[in-house]
Amino acid sequence: MNKHHYVAIMAGGIGSRFWPMSRTDHPKQFLDILNTGKSLIQQSFDRYSKLVPVENIYVVTSKEYVNTVKEQLPEIPEENILGEPFRKNTAPCITYIALKLLKKDPDALMIAAPADHLVSETEKFSDTSKAALNFVNHFNALVTIGIKPHNPNTGYGYIQHDTLEAAPGIFMVKTFTEKPNLELAKTFLASGDFLWNAGIFVWKVKHIVSALEKYLPEIYEVFAAEKDNINTQNEQEAIERIYPQCTSISIDFGVMEKADNVYVIPASFGWSDLGTWNSAWENMERDYLENAVAGKNVMIIDSAKCMVHVPDNKLVLLQGLEDHIVVDTNDVLLICKKDKEQEIKEYVAEVKRRKGDKYL
Repeated sequence: MNKHHYVAIMAGGIGSRFWPMSRTDHPKQFLDILNTGKSLIQQSFDRYSKLVPVENIYVVTSKEYVNTVKEQLPEIPEENILGEPFRKNTAPCITYIALKLLKKDPDALMIAAPADHLVSETEKFSDTSKAALNFVNHFNALVTIGIKPHNPNTGYGYIQHDTLEAAPGIFMVKTFTEKPNLELAKTFLASGDFLWNAGIFVWKVKHIVSALEKYLPEIYEVFAAEKDNINTQNEQEAIERIYPQCTSISIDFGVMEKADNVYVIPASFGWSDLGTWNSAWENMERDYLENAVAGKNVMIIDSAKCMVHVPDNKLVLLQGLEDHIVVDTNDVLLICKKDKEQEIKEYVAEVKRRKGDKYL
């Protein structure tokens, strides 16, 4: 393993579309959504611990989750768990870790990736990550990993790339497109030069810092003003001063869509962003009637294509349901048609309006 290779796992989100399992105080990245025995962030750590030294793995999360990260990932040094005082999207998060690593190791290369994604083919994932690290080590390039689409999914952003390779298996990015409507997604799929945006980035740290200085100077300068406090005992106090001044903006919109040295590696390694209960259903084992069940005491009668997630100690009998989501926690029961899952965020907002924060 290369001592100059680092990973930043971004783990600050709330995951409201996985309500009622995912709660503000314990969101989806810390849950075993797929009933595998490990949470999503633990699975992410396992993937990256095969690529870089464990002491080079960092987690950037909301400060309210720092103790949860410590509990779930005891292998990571405590000083590698960075608590953000506010949720400000991915650009401030990446600026924080990039400046921290640059000060520590001017030759650092970094992978930045979400904590809550699924990868089922880990060897292919490792090969793709190594190819990206090798490329950015030799070129001033900001690399993103794109997933070869197998359906016109409207839940993902898309990346269009050149048809000519810049290097074997690596292409210059032409355009980024936010989540399209179905007709546009079908057009993208048919064209053959569009990929799903996985939100996984690879770069030499000094190159992303230069890009941040150029394209997001208002964020870069706030951090740079406190650079003497980074990697010292005064760091957390400095971060508390920095974050209220930062705009909430994604690294995609703030840098990747503007820079002229952005490349993509088309990949296929069993990826899902696990954004919804339906995506969990797609990635879980299912019975002969296509029911996906997490829970040891579930009885299913005349029901098909359901996503069921219930406590092991509760007997649940399901009769006559098709294409439904059934999620039970100690204080909330959700029964929802699968084709309405994109509206769960709206249901959560309605719960907050009527019941306050108790069930969030």
